[in-house]
Amino acid sequence: MQEQDDLITRAQAWLAEDPDPETAAELAALIDAGDTAELADRFAGTLQFGTAGLRGEIGAGPMRMNRSVVIRAAAGLAAYLKAQGHAGGLVVVGYDARYKSADFARDTAAVMTGAGLRAAVLPRPLPTPVLAYAIRHLGAVAGVEVTASHNPPRDNGYKVYLGDGSQIVSPADVEIAAEIARVGTLASVPRPESGWEELGDGALEAYLARTDAVLTPGSARGVRTVYTAMHGVGKDVVMAAFARAGFPAPVLVAEQAEPDPAFPTVAFPNPEEPGAMDLAFAKAAEVNPDIVIANDPDADRCAVAVPTADGWRMLRGDEVGALLAEHLVHKGARGVFAESIVSSSLLGRIAEAAGVGYEETLTGFKWIARVEGLRYGYEEALGYCVDPEGVRDKDGVTAALLVAELASELKEQGRTLTDLLDDLAMAHGLHATDQLSVRVSDLSIIASAMAALRAEPPVSLAGLRVVSAEDLTKGTETLPPTDGLRYYLEGDYKARVIVRPSGTEPKLKCYLEVVVPVAEASDLTSARTRGQEILDAIKKDLAAAAGI
Repeated sequence: MQEQDDLITRAQAWLAEDPDPETAAELAALIDAGDTAELADRFAGTLQFGTAGLRGEIGAGPMRMNRSVVIRAAAGLAAYLKAQGHAGGLVVVGYDARYKSADFARDTAAVMTGAGLRAAVLPRPLPTPVLAYAIRHLGAVAGVEVTASHNPPRDNGYKVYLGDGSQIVSPADVEIAAEIARVGTLASVPRPESGWEELGDGALEAYLARTDAVLTPGSARGVRTVYTAMHGVGKDVVMAAFARAGFPAPVLVAEQAEPDPAFPTVAFPNPEEPGAMDLAFAKAAEVNPDIVIANDPDADRCAVAVPTADGWRMLRGDEVGALLAEHLVHKGARGVFAESIVSSSLLGRIAEAAGVGYEETLTGFKWIARVEGLRYGYEEALGYCVDPEGVRDKDGVTAALLVAELASELKEQGRTLTDLLDDLAMAHGLHATDQLSVRVSDLSIIASAMAALRAEPPVSLAGLRVVSAEDLTKGTETLPPTDGLRYYLEGDYKARVIVRPSGTEPKLKCYLEVVVPVAEASDLTSARTRGQEILDAIKKDLAAAAGI
């Protein structure tokens, strides 16, 4: 009874401070109904500020995304920036079109202004890469993007960048979290009604002018494209970028073209999720383009689909990553090509053959963007950094332009993206990748699966002996510690498995790769079949070992 009374007291104290009438009414209703189970969930702790900033379901209470949580996060960030010697510095704020994104952006600007920093807010919902670009373009000391990227409709998030234009990494995340914990009552956080700058289109125009830099002057621009913004904020910027570059205007998937926080046509607004591309493929069947391109809702990711004899096939992120790398090599790109450990090892082989640098990082563009001398970086989850001097993060707009240029050049030669993938398989072996991804409602399931694998590591997968089992929490010679497991399997297939909890969603993610040798073009079909057979067997055995 004492616990219940304490829970109600904490909920009432939160309610007394809540600046948002909607979440206040929601919390008041839970208190009046005596819904202690729901209250216990919302007050079980606080939404943790980590290297992805904040992300969670919108609602009342410290375990949800709401204005109270955002105000505290902004106050903690402001205190951190001042402690770092950035008092009076500029903080740029961007936001997507999700529920409450504009409110969270305004609160952030108010808190920064009240703390003695300068704040500037982008003029409307815009792609995340525009914010990442604007930070360096405007000489800011930090940036905030209010977005939950491709999460479910009821989620929102808070992504923090420092002045170099890269997302925060340790120890900044820990130090910001500590400052957030020191924030007292919301009343103690000054939040003026004005004083920040509402930006015009200058930063956006500068970003769009920069997008041309990824293309070769005079290159082919004839590819015909179907494009979907997935109910997000990408459409206007992508259409403007394609028009500036001289490509034919992409045909829009009308049902998904305009921002809609309800994401009514998809179960999850992520091009990788089953069914998310169905409307795009239907439009493609109608207009017969050369390629289909999709962005996720904040347009920092780029998906590509190609026609096959059996209909449209979405390329894996690893396939697009390899295609863009090969295209950049062909264009004479120098510097370091980088990827995260969960991405295909094919990039390393392409880099080696081209004589360019190669580096592997932990998962996330917060690590990839920090590679010294970076020229190109990608991650299998549809993220590509093709212009690191402009945007030190994944950018679904410039990636779309570069894909369109490559497809246009191949089209002039009577070839396709699929033909180039075949060339890469012939040159380096068929790198077959797949993923076992388990979405959970109870996060303890993920912890139990990781614990089971640590307690009893698999000795074989798909009939192949595990010859190396690494617990990445201990770090390696080249990687800092992270919560993950990596296995290498015996044999000629160079099979590799990585298991890790998602940093942004309630998912356990397992990344699989096998490399099947290809002697000649006639072997490609059987190599793909063999690769998928091994991947399927690994998935089955790994699921059993993890108890998922």
